[in-house]
Amino acid sequence: MSLGQIKNAKDFGRVAVLMGGTAAEREISLNSGNAVYQALVNRSVDAYVVDVRESALDALNDGSFDRVFNIMHGRGGEDGVLQALLDTLSIPYTGSGVLASALSMDKLRTKLCWQGAGLPTPKWVLLNNEADIEHCIVELGFPVIVKPAQEGSSLGMSRAETKQELLAAWQDAAQYQCEVYAEAWVDGQEYTVGILKGQGLPVIRLETPNVFYDFDAKYRANTTQYHCPSGLSDVCEAELIQMSLQACEVLGVTGWGRVDVFIDTDNNAQLIEVNTVPGMTDHSLVPMAAKNLGINFDELVWRILETSFK
Repeated sequence: MSLGQIKNAKDFGRVAVLMGGTAAEREISLNSGNAVYQALVNRSVDAYVVDVRESALDALNDGSFDRVFNIMHGRGGEDGVLQALLDTLSIPYTGSGVLASALSMDKLRTKLCWQGAGLPTPKWVLLNNEADIEHCIVELGFPVIVKPAQEGSSLGMSRAETKQELLAAWQDAAQYQCEVYAEAWVDGQEYTVGILKGQGLPVIRLETPNVFYDFDAKYRANTTQYHCPSGLSDVCEAELIQMSLQACEVLGVTGWGRVDVFIDTDNNAQLIEVNTVPGMTDHSLVPMAAKNLGINFDELVWRILETSFK
């Protein structure tokens, strides 16, 4: 069955909507998953909620599922682990495969791949211990943003403007039990580009009164503004979409995803990260961009499910 030609819901067979997991983004995943499940039911797809609490293998054991709609955010669902399991079980699934998922989940490896391909991304310094704090100050100055390399939804991220704040930010991010790095702060506008089946969706410009687009701005606040159309010229928007598609191609991202990018005060684009299992809640960005093209939520979910046909 080729992409874009699934007309009958029965062609999908029994679909497991895999959600939850044990990562820090569990609650967001459950919200996304329930919305996806309802959309599939609305389109008469034979869909089932599968809440992964410990082992995805155990959760799938009794289902005899024909395919998986993966909406597990974060480690264990978005980092190649689940994808490898599903490949082993020969169960088709939405989105990217093992390698692209693993690379994209690791923001440091993502940046290294982009750097190797000549794509722009802000300078960074790895923070392994307190000795790296001084090196970071010399290399990047202030302000910086400190990030755990393998978390999503801005968890563990904070801005630092002094040595004391940098040390505290590093200690906070280190609690997430993965590598931590400081990234040069980018002054400018933040944008996001949804990707669906190798095509870019309309660009969204993000605006928040918070220090940055953090967890609160993403999922709780009513003060975040989403501008779509983005306000960019047609030429600039097309260039940003093309860069985002290239950023995905370098990592091997397929099916769907979302690329986050800044345009700095010198009008230069700076790639930040790729999400291979973006949120699908009422605050989420890919549904917002699709809506701007006249694609409603139920239709978007259907099209994403079509990506399980490789």
